Amino acid sequence: MDFDVPAYMQELGRQARAAARLMSRAESGAKNAALLAIADTILANREQLRSENRKDLEAGRQHGLDAALLDRLELTDARIDSMAEGLHQIAALADPVGAISDLDYRPSGIQVGRMRVPLGVIGIIYESRPNVTADAAALCLKSGNACILRGGSEALHSNQAVARCIEQGLQQAGLPATAVQVVATTDRAAVGELLRLEDSVDVIVPRGGKGLIERVMAESRIPVIKHLHGVCHTYIDDQADLDKAVKVAFNAKTQRYGTCNTMETLLVAEGIAARVLPVLGAMYREAGVELRGCEKTRALLDGVNEATEADWDEEYLAPILSIRVVADMDAAMDHIDRHGSQHTDVIITENLTRARRFLREVDSSSVMVNASSRFADGFEYGLGAEIGISTDKLHARGPVGLEGLTSLKFVVLGDGHIRE
Repeated sequence: MDFDVPAYMQELGRQARAAARLMSRAESGAKNAALLAIADTILANREQLRSENRKDLEAGRQHGLDAALLDRLELTDARIDSMAEGLHQIAALADPVGAISDLDYRPSGIQVGRMRVPLGVIGIIYESRPNVTADAAALCLKSGNACILRGGSEALHSNQAVARCIEQGLQQAGLPATAVQVVATTDRAAVGELLRLEDSVDVIVPRGGKGLIERVMAESRIPVIKHLHGVCHTYIDDQADLDKAVKVAFNAKTQRYGTCNTMETLLVAEGIAARVLPVLGAMYREAGVELRGCEKTRALLDGVNEATEADWDEEYLAPILSIRVVADMDAAMDHIDRHGSQHTDVIITENLTRARRFLREVDSSSVMVNASSRFADGFEYGLGAEIGISTDKLHARGPVGLEGLTSLKFVVLGDGHIRE
């Protein structure tokens, strides 16, 4: 008998909607107890998690997954410990649900404020890393939401093992086990069905490669919190401190290559290029970074490949860097406007007026002055954890933590007040 994917996904949606109503009124203590119980269960089931993960690793090798993907897939003891620690950290965060802000008296005598409330049901679609199952579940639970998680087929056994730990922890805390449901089929049709559950799911969060996110954007009937890619820029102004410029631009590219907040294009003001590029060029070459540059860059540096028009739009996620020499800050901002992804962009300058203009005029979810783009991260921003980074302009923008998984509603307090 064929597995009925649409019916299965509809049932997940119905259960999630019912669980969301219960989660919306769950007390902070119960949510924290669930998170801590999940952490304890994960640690207690370490060997079972490793055993199920080995099934995925073996299947991945048979299907020709490369070394980088296998590394992301593996659940080492350290990663299992990290999952548990992440649950403890999220339990320690302040609960945003129910907080009332901006409460003020109106001339009529009523008080008007805004209360933070859960979004409801969150669908999360992700690839490879089974630790995301625990991280995503924890953030959704702490923010009072229910969630449907659809991990990659390559991590099916691992994700289901983590899901069983989550279910046990929820039951121990007296919360509905269906508050977190991990899709148990590898059928790709499940993703399409999830994207059409507009009666059950309130928001979709895709975490993965460009192909996955493009598919979600094209097919979803449900609002999506996402960023398509991270083409991050660092602009070195002609009034930059050279030591700062070199330190920041080197770190932004080389601290880690495969992240969405890694610099992919370096923009350098013409007035300072001859002083800063030779220094940076030597450092990048020593670090094994391939350089692709404009004509002016290649005139200043040996061994630089010619940058094509496509390079300015490329998220390399690799030790490759595009460099362009520009006339001034306006030219740099024009380049960012044409080729940027509205993720993270940086200016290095000692000119406060220019810094303020850059902050105001560059239309990205994070804009920085004299700091590495690698700081564009929920933990570094003090959010405790993040479910992803949004380059959208509505609702959540930038790293999405607990607050980003909630919304606001107006609340009105009166004492028999009537409108005259």
